[in-house]
Amino acid sequence: MFYSLGRNVLYPLSHALYRPTIEGKANVPRQGGVVVASNHLSFIDSFAIPLASPRQVRFLAKAEYWNGPGVGGALRKGFFSAVGMIPVDRGSTSAAQESLDQALEVINAGDAFGIYPEGTRSRDGRLYRGRTGVAWLALTAGVPVLPVGLIGTENIQPVGARFPKLAKVTVRFGEPISIEPFAGMPAGKARRLLTDQVMDAIAALSGQERAPGYNEVPSAEPTA
Repeated sequence: MFYSLGRNVLYPLSHALYRPTIEGKANVPRQGGVVVASNHLSFIDSFAIPLASPRQVRFLAKAEYWNGPGVGGALRKGFFSAVGMIPVDRGSTSAAQESLDQALEVINAGDAFGIYPEGTRSRDGRLYRGRTGVAWLALTAGVPVLPVGLIGTENIQPVGARFPKLAKVTVRFGEPISIEPFAGMPAGKARRLLTDQVMDAIAALSGQERAPGYNEVPSAEPTA
């Protein structure tokens, strides 16, 4: 209910304000579980993709967003619920495993789950090496990976900015990547090769310069 109501309000509002360019909608599977893998430039990315997608895409968000007091807390909770976010306690010792378990529940229920293989936002605009969790999810659930390239979202809410700004945004959905070519491979090799293919597809969609290594998570910032 929250998602339907929220989308009916947020979709026309966001498109009227930002007039985003959305490409490749036909590539989005209309049903069945799928892992949606994107580059990550801004906090706003987890809203840009669901609002551009023809189907609901769910992301994880820290549980604190649901626990705020007063009217502001209620509005924040309603907003995050409206866009299909899933609360997760990132302060627990088992947060990583709980996140994967929740992701699998979403995918196994036939829904789309969004993930950022880089692990956290790129602060220099380059595309970093992907971590293999994206492949683990796809191979474990037996579903394809849908690559997404975001352009310009870092200009809506730059790192450190408190409020969003108007900026030109492009969301590109690529062709789904099948897991079939990786069947029968050793698990570690399959995860690495699939992840690398996903990152190559994201790079082609976003046009970003490639960084040689992994993106390091700042000590004060939780992984995405």
